[in-house]
Amino acid sequence: MSLSDLARAATDVDGVEPLNEATRIALREGDEPRVLLERDEVAAAVAFSDAPAELVVHPDHRRQGIGRALLDQLVDRGERRLWAHGDLPAAQALAASAGFTPERTLLVLRLVLGEQAPQERAIEGVTLRGFRPDDTDAVVAVNGRAFAHHPEQGAMDRADFERRAAEPWFDPAGLFVAEDERGEVVGFHWTKVEGDTGEVYVVGVDPAAHGRGLGTALTARGLRHLHERGLRTVDLYVEGDNDAALTVYRRLGFVEHARDTLYARA
Repeated sequence: MSLSDLARAATDVDGVEPLNEATRIALREGDEPRVLLERDEVAAAVAFSDAPAELVVHPDHRRQGIGRALLDQLVDRGERRLWAHGDLPAAQALAASAGFTPERTLLVLRLVLGEQAPQERAIEGVTLRGFRPDDTDAVVAVNGRAFAHHPEQGAMDRADFERRAAEPWFDPAGLFVAEDERGEVVGFHWTKVEGDTGEVYVVGVDPAAHGRGLGTALTARGLRHLHERGLRTVDLYVEGDNDAALTVYRRLGFVEHARDTLYARA
């Protein structure tokens, strides 16, 4: 059983992916993992580049000490950070048993759209328009400034952008940019659709353009797009301590649906 097959088996039972998107893309692309530990095709731990490790055990082989044995191997190799997607009770117990404590929380917020499509507010001197291929470098640059202190999103370069844009779900019609009166891109909203669920994939606003309501306007524009596509359930991921973003999203009606927790050990 491949690692991807193992992850799908876990998802079917747990209702949450045990591996994040970056890991799934890396596996499909055949990238070389920094860490790969496997146990009889029923459990595995993996990490790419400098990302934290992720661990998955097949549902039919849990409660046999396999997960703890893999986690001990990770610790022996010097790994000190581990993602628990969904932060399920079993993952909490496993982490605590090995001396790991929560370090970071990534919230999954959900919005159920009504019959009326959200409407964005016009902002003086700013035009919201669809993405064009020649916007790519500008979007990557704004992303870098907007997420300068974010360990994953802030690292996106043009190659990463193009890799994501090559995913089956990518639709350029669902990527919007904010352009100022000088023709400069100052923000963007990248939406995503998989199945019957839409996602606020990334909303980035140049720090120099903060304080004008641009994040709210871009988010609403993307939500309107998803609504017009017939979607009524929309998810997004946001750092648990990002109070400014949480204020925007909660004002739009998003509520907590799930959470991912990064565990660390000294």
